[in-house]
Amino acid sequence: MRLLSSVLAAFVLAGVAQAADPLQTSAGQVRIDEMVSGLDAPWAIAHLPDGGFLVTERSGDLIHVAGGKKARVKGVPKVVARGQGGLLDITLPRDFAQSREVFLTFSKKMQGGAGTALAVGRLSADSSRLQDVRVIFEASEGSSGGRHFGSRVVEAEDGTLFVTIGDRGDRPSAQDASNHNGTIVRINRDGTVPADNPFVGREGVRPEVWSYGHRNPQGAGLDLQGRLWTSEHGAQGGDEVNLIRKGANYGWPVISYGRHYSGAKIGEGTAKDGMAQPEHYWDPSIAPSGLMVYSGKLWPDWRGDIFVGSLKFDYISRLAGRDMREVEQIEGQSTSRVRDIVEAPDGSIWFISVGDGAVYRMTPG
Repeated sequence: MRLLSSVLAAFVLAGVAQAADPLQTSAGQVRIDEMVSGLDAPWAIAHLPDGGFLVTERSGDLIHVAGGKKARVKGVPKVVARGQGGLLDITLPRDFAQSREVFLTFSKKMQGGAGTALAVGRLSADSSRLQDVRVIFEASEGSSGGRHFGSRVVEAEDGTLFVTIGDRGDRPSAQDASNHNGTIVRINRDGTVPADNPFVGREGVRPEVWSYGHRNPQGAGLDLQGRLWTSEHGAQGGDEVNLIRKGANYGWPVISYGRHYSGAKIGEGTAKDGMAQPEHYWDPSIAPSGLMVYSGKLWPDWRGDIFVGSLKFDYISRLAGRDMREVEQIEGQSTSRVRDIVEAPDGSIWFISVGDGAVYRMTPG
């Protein structure tokens, strides 16, 4: 028995994934393996070229996982870990192998409280430290409220960066593009504003704004055509999946398919001229967080489908079809409060379970 325990411990230290529950899906049985556990409110995952990966913890730590071991990365920006704020998303650019750049979104202390910010640093060769860290974007104003930071960062096909920002609990500000609340912004990798942004030169509008009228987009990803999609928290009902268009107004809080938590009607109804409609909405709310469009590498039948995590109902939603509807709910013991979902370089699907404080990998079973 002692020998068996030693062998098992050696496997864990060697980085062998720990099996969780197999799940039945429309593509057949899949295998779920636990890749790391014991995390404190994990928020986002990024894969490294050497097979390791990085995980953000909302409390402010960036964790490097390799060979079955996890270690805290030094040099991470100081965050305001309050309410929904903290260290949030992470993205590695396509040229990471050369640049070693890491992009992090977080809630930053600023006048008025805290707001969404984006920093970039270089990961050391041994992955132990971020170097030359600098903030390249921060929201125009802070708020004392602790909710709706949004905070996904996505590299576009042209190398610019999209950052999602929630309304910070100030609903009317999402219709006021003179601030960054309730917007998706687009910037260059050095923090400058692309000349072809839709509101460049428009008086009274922040030049970084790409779209506005958002409530709290906590999922974002590119589809196979390079278009940006987001998943967005509604109020009571009205969670949305949106195809993001340049300069578009997504309506919050003028239009919504949900209601206020008091039961009162939101705004003017579900539609208004000049305001974009969601591609899909949930009622009741599922609390969507994390969004990934799948390549089809391991499951060809899922090519182009959208996967979104549910924090409220503990499942992964698969959406597909011209009418973009939910066609499947992938759920099991491992899908407790799914915060992030990404595709690894080998086509496996990785997701964060906040309920378990763990990262899981899905592969064909």
